[in-house]
Amino acid sequence: MVIEGDYEPSTWDWVKEQVDLYESTGGAEGNTLRDTGLPIIVMTTIGHKSGKVRKVPLMKVEHEGEYAIIASKGGSPAHPGWYHNLVADSNVMIQDGPAPFDTEVRLVTGDERQAWWKRGVDAYPPYAEYQEKTDREIPVFVTRAP
Repeated sequence: MVIEGDYEPSTWDWVKEQVDLYESTGGAEGNTLRDTGLPIIVMTTIGHKSGKVRKVPLMKVEHEGEYAIIASKGGSPAHPGWYHNLVADSNVMIQDGPAPFDTEVRLVTGDERQAWWKRGVDAYPPYAEYQEKTDREIPVFVTRAP
């Protein structure tokens, strides 16, 4: 399912600017988290309340063609807004390079979550600190391979 509709950019300037740069250059620029040098992907969802197309840069956690979508929100006690979009509609688009592709996500639990969580922490060590800061178990979604 191709995600189409009215795009509503993030109200956070840095998110909007990074998504715009990433998409306008086919992932050649804006492809790392700020000054960390760590790679990102762009995820597109449909807003569960607004119905608008929403886009967010996320840490790249990839394994055998699947991607982890980690709802950390920096260890906040609340889930990121886009978490609710995934719960409402598992269809997303992922862009990791020049072209986005359609996929579905599923929330993983148990041993599968632990394996993906480890991959996430290996890719972005601050995830471990984020988990320590919050009482909630940080949700991990996984895409299906394209």
